[in-house]
Amino acid sequence: MTARSYKRQTPKGPWDAIVIRSGMGGLTAAALLAKHGERRVLVLERHYTPGGFTHVFKRPGYEWDVGVHYIGGIEGREQLGALFDTVTGGRVRWARMPDCYDRVFVGGRPHDLVAGRRRFVETLSEAFPGRRADLEAYLELVQRSAGAGAPFFAERLLSPRVSRWIGAPLRAPLRRWSDRTVEEVVRPLARDPVLFDVLTGQCGDYGLTPREASFAIHAMVVGHYLGGAWYPVGGPGTLAEGAAEVIARGGGELYTNAEVEAIEMEGGRAVGVRTTDGRVHRAPAVISDAGAMATYLRLLPREVANATGLPPKLRAVGPSTGHLCLHLGFRETDDALGLDGTNLWVYAPGDREERFARFSEDPSEPIPVAYISFPSAKDPSFQDRYPGRATVEVITLARMAWFERWARTRWMKRGEAYEDFKRDMTERLLAILFEHRPQLRGKVDHAELSSPLSTEHFTGHAEGAMYGLAHTPARFRLPLHAETEVPGLYLAGSDLASCGVAGALFGGALAAGAVLRRELPGRLRSRVFGGLRRSAAREPAPATEATPKPKPRART
Repeated sequence: MTARSYKRQTPKGPWDAIVIRSGMGGLTAAALLAKHGERRVLVLERHYTPGGFTHVFKRPGYEWDVGVHYIGGIEGREQLGALFDTVTGGRVRWARMPDCYDRVFVGGRPHDLVAGRRRFVETLSEAFPGRRADLEAYLELVQRSAGAGAPFFAERLLSPRVSRWIGAPLRAPLRRWSDRTVEEVVRPLARDPVLFDVLTGQCGDYGLTPREASFAIHAMVVGHYLGGAWYPVGGPGTLAEGAAEVIARGGGELYTNAEVEAIEMEGGRAVGVRTTDGRVHRAPAVISDAGAMATYLRLLPREVANATGLPPKLRAVGPSTGHLCLHLGFRETDDALGLDGTNLWVYAPGDREERFARFSEDPSEPIPVAYISFPSAKDPSFQDRYPGRATVEVITLARMAWFERWARTRWMKRGEAYEDFKRDMTERLLAILFEHRPQLRGKVDHAELSSPLSTEHFTGHAEGAMYGLAHTPARFRLPLHAETEVPGLYLAGSDLASCGVAGALFGGALAAGAVLRRELPGRLRSRVFGGLRRSAAREPAPATEATPKPKPRART
């Protein structure tokens, strides 16, 4: 890793650009600027390790991912693999996960989500006889909505001034879907309530229930994995390592333990940043990967932020949910333990919306969902790096409000009551794991639970948000652009695009594209921004109860 500690060494300019934070969005923007723009970039990361949610969490003998649990689109139409190669210098290899990438448990029964549209439909049709036409119609809407995202996100490459003139037709195709919730779009198609719960079983991937979430983000997530899922060989840390090398080869530098306190302004223009030690670092371009809320509500001077009109709109949308993650280590291999790479989504019986609401208000209520991931089983290199070991993660959603009494405490020094809360949650999450993988009972060698306080401490995300801004319909109406209304300031990361590492990757590419404009090579520009050419007029409106469902496409 080519990162340096800000505590030990002072960055020496001049810089062509400064990137705040080193999540996937910030690393992508910096790597593309260094590789294709010949810009000398300074990346400042507040944590002691770079990578944001791509970094790995280590204890003696073990390693866990903290945010990269699976990624779709590495092969096929999305071509994310090619963009990852560009950003990481080709360093990252990808291992394909099992064809059944997600297994959703509803009412105690498993239902497999299988790679490939045809197999996806056939597998669920066996479990839900007579619903094949509904499944075909559902995927048709998913693909239409996902396709409408290309011009929408390409519009975010435009400057706010240009967008006011020509942006509306580019936003319109996705708005037809994003203005409606998952419940409103999917329920008329999935009239069987169990089928509805299965089809919306990945809602934890965007952190909202079907009644709250925009259908647009649901379609993006479903479409993203429809062709299968992959995992980085060597673990997610290879993403940051590869990007850091690309940045260094371009003359840039990446510093950890470097917290940005404010964006410096002169003459109405962003001209650099000030770190918490009082030092000012200057550059003609400042790219924030800190998230839209942190950028406009904390880093920018209040009068500058208010002049954009964004602060009240961002507060109205609010941050996404937090989460609890139980990191588990075992002194046996995945093969010996009978584990594979398929993710498990385990839902408590009963009405999902009611279960989530009750748990949100009172964490002593039954846990409504647990996502169980097997990172060591996904990574074919894990046994070479950690022989005779295996890792598991059990995740559920959590609210920062549960932790208000510990808000002013320090990491690792939050007191016995906090540790008691974590021990109770650990036992409850273990009970769900052992119900579905009973062979693991009595074999846990290491267990450690992280909370939204952990996320906030290491990432600086408000309320320990897992996915940036909440993916409600209102989020997709926010006038966010890679080139902001503040001259010299650019946004990167998932708030500019969509949740997850792939969304952050794309958001970073948008930021680099806004800085470089026509300097990006044609092939890369086409790969990332080709959706700009799509015509809004070709995108049909979504089916509703008042409009006929689309007929399945004829097979050829």
